[in-house]
Amino acid sequence: MNNNLNLKYIFSAGLILTAAIWGFAFVIVKDSLNYIGPTWMVGIRFCIASLCLSLIFIKRFKRLTKKIFLHGCLLGLFLFSAYETQTMGCNFTTAGKNAFLTTIYVILVPLLGWPVFKKRPQWFVWLAAFLSVAGIALLALNGETGKWYVMNKGDVLTLICGFFYAVHIIGGAFFVKDEDVILLTVFQFFTAGTLGMVFAPFADGSLDLNLFANRNVVISLLYLGLLSSMLCFCLQNAGLKYVPSSLASLFLSLESVFGVIFSCMLLKERLTSKMFVGCVLIFAAILVAEVLPGFLSKKNEKSA
Repeated sequence: MNNNLNLKYIFSAGLILTAAIWGFAFVIVKDSLNYIGPTWMVGIRFCIASLCLSLIFIKRFKRLTKKIFLHGCLLGLFLFSAYETQTMGCNFTTAGKNAFLTTIYVILVPLLGWPVFKKRPQWFVWLAAFLSVAGIALLALNGETGKWYVMNKGDVLTLICGFFYAVHIIGGAFFVKDEDVILLTVFQFFTAGTLGMVFAPFADGSLDLNLFANRNVVISLLYLGLLSSMLCFCLQNAGLKYVPSSLASLFLSLESVFGVIFSCMLLKERLTSKMFVGCVLIFAAILVAEVLPGFLSKKNEKSA
């Protein structure tokens, strides 16, 4: 019991680290779109992740089964769909709206997971999700255009991304229970990378190989492939073994918080009082989701 509890805290920290890496990746993606198309970016980053993870854990392939392969490919389809729509959405909407609308998965995970796991979300999960989304709204919706409520093509694409990402989290939580996490992750990357490379010529046109002479582009793609994709999704898939999917989605939603922090540090953006309140709300959401259940459990034990 104590070991499982310790693992839960360890992998919860891993999910927060994942959010931090993704938060920094948001800045990188926005800059890289000036040089490379979104579909090429998605394809290359996941090909890098798939190749490197395969080489590191090549001995694991002895455990490969048809079920792991098929489940990995299915999750890879959801992964590609999420990142493709999100990255494309960055071209047509503001950064703040893109970050906020993506986090619709915070609400969708417990809702869509209800029929899958046959477990009704407890009230504090909904309260935490509400606080998290409210906080992200204050952080991300800074009124760059003055009309944040207007739905353009980028907004629609980003909302679709949130749906696919929610499905990806739920599917990952369902499959990782009995299957090899590393192999499952490898074939997610392989599928997402392959789909990206296949569709990129149609979506973005031909790839200019001279781009790889640009050091910033190479460093960006390596960061996205090795850290933002390979490391983060290993942490996410491993974390889903020990952290409930609804709580995991809240931790991962901290991506927007770190995104704002890194933007202020690196892009010299100002942290307004509105954004500070957003950080406080998201921190409160994590406390509600992580601390309140234990408090209520102890209270019920004393009553009994």
